Amino acid sequence: MTSVEILVALVIAVGVAGIIVPVLPGTVLVLAAILGWAWHTGGAAAWSVAAIATSFLVLGAVVKFTVPGKRLKEAGVPSRTLWAGAALAFVGFFVVPVVGLFAGFVLGVYLSEHQRVGGAAAWPSTKHALRAVGVSILIELAAACLAALTWTVGLLIT
Repeated sequence: MTSVEILVALVIAVGVAGIIVPVLPGTVLVLAAILGWAWHTGGAAAWSVAAIATSFLVLGAVVKFTVPGKRLKEAGVPSRTLWAGAALAFVGFFVVPVVGLFAGFVLGVYLSEHQRVGGAAAWPSTKHALRAVGVSILIELAAACLAALTWTVGLLIT
């Protein structure tokens, strides 16, 4: 392996970690690493690998927003609830680094739902929102892993 290939592998790994712990733009890092590798390697095979990996990432991004959003609408959870969770996650990240991101999101979703539906129904709505976010992360993670696997196969054939 060349130093460029090692660097690409590291950036892909950081990107995948950024999907699991949403502090870094994971999908963007994976895409940038693979496109950088294709540019450096050159040739039809490398660009074909990059195109396939990009297709996985784009498809993952589309599915990531459609599937959980549909489930939230079916459960009656409005998007403002997720925005409230995101806002408190942002604040929480700076108040209590890393852990505050998750705690802030849950608290924001719960408070928004508590205000919307009342105390007794707030927790079930919060669980729906958290499940939707979890499914979204899993979809994005699967797309990034498929892109990484595509790059690995491309690395072996080029």
